[in-house]
Amino acid sequence: MFDQKSENGASVGIEASSSEWINELLLGMRLSGVSYRRVQIAPPFGIRFDTDIRCAQFHFVAQGPVLLRLGDSEQVLASGDAVLLPRGGRHDLLSSPEVQSRDIEQIEALPLCEDFSCVDECADRLDGAPPARLFSGCMQFDLGGMQPLMTLMPGVMHVGTLLSRHPEMLPMLEAMAREASLERAGAAGILSRLADVVAASIVRGWVECDCADIGGWVEALRDPRLGKVIAAVHREPGRDWTVAAMAAEMGSSRSVFAERFRHSLGVSPLGYVTQLRMRLATQWIAERQLSIEQVAERLGYGSQAAFSRAFKRATGRTPGAVRSH
Repeated sequence: MFDQKSENGASVGIEASSSEWINELLLGMRLSGVSYRRVQIAPPFGIRFDTDIRCAQFHFVAQGPVLLRLGDSEQVLASGDAVLLPRGGRHDLLSSPEVQSRDIEQIEALPLCEDFSCVDECADRLDGAPPARLFSGCMQFDLGGMQPLMTLMPGVMHVGTLLSRHPEMLPMLEAMAREASLERAGAAGILSRLADVVAASIVRGWVECDCADIGGWVEALRDPRLGKVIAAVHREPGRDWTVAAMAAEMGSSRSVFAERFRHSLGVSPLGYVTQLRMRLATQWIAERQLSIEQVAERLGYGSQAAFSRAFKRATGRTPGAVRSH
């Protein structure tokens, strides 16, 4: 198929192909809340978060400003700002730089519903200083087949950098600001769902627009022909993938395809297929509670025993141990 040109000369065919594989890969992204907190607190205040590096931390400032400190860097978050820390870690939210922080886990909170609690420290202030109103969520974050991108993401991903390109996010932020007051029935549930969507949108915006210079993965994913192969593997992980079959998807010889794939992704084509299958197997066994036989069948293994051997070889654990854990 020849690429058609748009009025400004852009290659429509390549653009469409690029969008297709981005959609395919983002379907594998899993971002789900573990715990949420709504915090209303009067200055001076300092709150320390020590999020597991295997989880992401999301913060939305309904009423600010608030100072975010991560390591040696600081940035001011204004009212309506949202940030995602994809690798969690220790960080602080402060009313001013000199304030000492308290661990969020040590601050008394009122459970509102499952996985959602409220912190309210708004003692009457003689100076009339308005309290800060925050919403924070600790989230499990799995990019599926795009997991290697995690190490390449910045420590803090700011929604403000995306609004000019994705103005559709503004209504979601405005809705979060309204729900953060918790004055309406069901506000906690709606707020947590909005947080999941906004956080996922931040990740998608970064993948699509902000990671053009990190090499490897992006080089492969933005290549329409190589991206087509990766999308096909994610669509049908249980297919009997061979180097020849993958090269045919790309429309090249096996040697050219294999060299291009390894150069871009740092792993052999069949090694990539195995990694993807093992990640999916782990998710399906641990989270979806599929039987080992079902997983083996979905991933194209001839028997449960063959799958179990491949899983143990790749992960160092048996499927049964993953289920028990």
